[in-house]
Amino acid sequence: MTDQPFDVERIRKDFPILSRELPGGRSLTYLDSGNSSQKPRQVVEAMREHLEAHYANVGRALHTLGSEATEAYEDARDKVAAFVSAPSRDEIVFTKNASEALNLVAYSFGNPVNTDERFRLGPGDRIVISEMEHHSNIVPWQLLAQRTGAELRWFGVTDEGRLDISGLEELIDERTKIVSIALQSNVLGTINSTSPIVGRAREVGALVALDASQAVPHMPVDVTETGADFIAFTGHKMCGPTGIGVLWARAELLEAMPPFLGGGEMIELVTMESSTYAPAPAKFEAGTPPIVEAVGLGAACDYLSSIGMAAIKRHERELTAYALDALAEVPGLRLIGPRIPIARGATLSFTLKGIHPHDVGQILDDEFGIAVRVGHHCARPLHLRFGIPATTRASLYLYNTTDEIDALVRGLHHVQKVFG
Repeated sequence: MTDQPFDVERIRKDFPILSRELPGGRSLTYLDSGNSSQKPRQVVEAMREHLEAHYANVGRALHTLGSEATEAYEDARDKVAAFVSAPSRDEIVFTKNASEALNLVAYSFGNPVNTDERFRLGPGDRIVISEMEHHSNIVPWQLLAQRTGAELRWFGVTDEGRLDISGLEELIDERTKIVSIALQSNVLGTINSTSPIVGRAREVGALVALDASQAVPHMPVDVTETGADFIAFTGHKMCGPTGIGVLWARAELLEAMPPFLGGGEMIELVTMESSTYAPAPAKFEAGTPPIVEAVGLGAACDYLSSIGMAAIKRHERELTAYALDALAEVPGLRLIGPRIPIARGATLSFTLKGIHPHDVGQILDDEFGIAVRVGHHCARPLHLRFGIPATTRASLYLYNTTDEIDALVRGLHHVQKVFG
């Protein structure tokens, strides 16, 4: 961590793509980091250097390159563990993305090979999620309910875009085995308080999972302080590469969980009749892992830590307050999510009266070089909750500025004139 003043212009220089000129001479205004963040030079160089000088497969070779690659891969695990304050590096499992991490957890429930009572799931048992979830935290639980006959239930969302926990004690009851919610919504920007949910889950003996894909890149996250049992997040939203995600889980739970994928490196002993498995995290990392991607994720952790996650959170909170005020001045704009910068992140989803979000995004890109995301953002049930098919989403990050928010507002006024 660092106590240096937050210098967004210096930070922007670390991201070569932000100075790119788009076709037609347009400059790039990138407001789509909730989808995938841009990559600093430090991450790109770390991956390039590994490929050029140290690349080999990991855990398989005794030669110099194999040893260097294995050391780099495991060093990345150490960096990720430190980044989220995990008690042990062995609680960090590398996956393909957060979706795979959540599927891994869901696979462990109701699995007949798992005799641990905490993971026993069948008819009469309950799974609890929320209406604001990304599809990655809905579909795996739907599939689990279909496999086991368990009942899927969910928290609603208030008109203000907050999690409705008014029926907490009825929703999470003695039949509940797992609760899985987003730490921060990818549409609403809402940051959910975990303490009441974790507290109730503990009362009834349920486990708790958090989708932290929109939280870990933007604020300090201490996995133990959340009180959760499982936390999933992804590399490409936190200045790292695609193709790598993370599951953190308490060590005793990883020990109890069965392997998710079978193959090389996750085994202890294999015969033609049966196999025994390596301890976690190797048990969950079958086959050749995302080696270079892990190196890049480790470099991303270094980069973000050098700036300071608390400083990034402060910068984004200031941007969010500025953006909320600026967007409020746009006629016909309906913000979907909290209207105050309290317990919310820098994700702003909205509609413009009478104009389809796809048209909004197309004009912003074609005429102003402003990259936003349009659609239901893999959260269709949430959009149905608000009676809309899609939204335009501007998602901000450490490299964004108030000037870019002003550009967005000017662009939205232009869109309205086009359709006026």
